Amino acid sequence: MLELHEVYGGYGDGLVLNGLSLSVGEGQVVALLGRNGAGKTTTMRAVFGLLPRLAGRITLRGESLRGLAPYAVAARGVALVPQGRRIFPSLTVTENLLIGVRPPRGEQRVRWTLEEIYRLFPILRERGNLRGTLLSGGEQQMLTIARSLLTQPLVLLCDEPSEGLAPVMVQRVAEILHRLKEAGLSILLAEQNLDLALSVADVAYILEEGRVIWQGTAEELLADTHVQATYLGLRVEASEGA
Repeated sequence: MLELHEVYGGYGDGLVLNGLSLSVGEGQVVALLGRNGAGKTTTMRAVFGLLPRLAGRITLRGESLRGLAPYAVAARGVALVPQGRRIFPSLTVTENLLIGVRPPRGEQRVRWTLEEIYRLFPILRERGNLRGTLLSGGEQQMLTIARSLLTQPLVLLCDEPSEGLAPVMVQRVAEILHRLKEAGLSILLAEQNLDLALSVADVAYILEEGRVIWQGTAEELLADTHVQATYLGLRVEASEGA
């Protein structure tokens, strides 16, 4: 579905991505992990056409995305749920959703309508006439995900969707990601919350200095406390000898 091969890129004179290669299969959820500054958000920006300096190969179903403007990347079937949510605060919830509406694609597994969105996010129907500034952080995240789905994506890029949310809303994000996975949507998920990421992911990549330093299944990473401690800086003493 989505493939990155030997991707280099950055800002100004500095490189952030240093030969990054990864792939997201059809209907697969791939977790992108790593410490702050490892290159997770830059990877999302590279795919979505937002990186000013870029080399390497990025393809969606074999067609190149490299060099395309963000609107053209979106038109080919990639949607971005950006870090920090970035809704339109002066617009109502309904207006924010309508901005994202695009016609369905013939090759989609699930076609997203407003009614489907309201079934997945009932709170957005209730909040329809409220402006974005009046929503909680969790509700804004729901709105951002919903707006992205209405663009009819083949691949959804989720950049730190649980960031800054209360635990109850983190659980709600996890439930939504599971629902999207069950619907067959391909997802690239950058996430600091390891429990959330591994609860939904099929495959995980760990980045360091813009390159992959570990890859494997979510089950393999969940069981390997040495990798968690070495590359993610997690403390694992509590689980040892339990």
